[in-house]
Amino acid sequence: MAKKKKMPSPSRPPTAEGPATLKDMLSSEVLDKLKAQTDEWKAEENNRKELARKAVEDQRNAEKKRLENDFGHLLENSSQDWHKYK
Repeated sequence: MAKKKKMPSPSRPPTAEGPATLKDMLSSEVLDKLKAQTDEWKAEENNRKELARKAVEDQRNAEKKRLENDFGHLLENSSQDWHKYK
């Protein structure tokens, strides 16, 4: 049987001698601009999702209101147990 080689875990903390990351190489003001842009994009995405949700809800409410005024739909979906209304 062959022995399994142990792979070093990739979640090692970076060492001071290790290669520099992009975050280390960028200035703080560039990082701040990138973070601000990220926050702005997230806010826009949340607004877009909220508008889409609201549009679907409005459409559902309009359809419900239309069906409430449709006699055929009300007749088909009403309870046929008329004894409880005597």
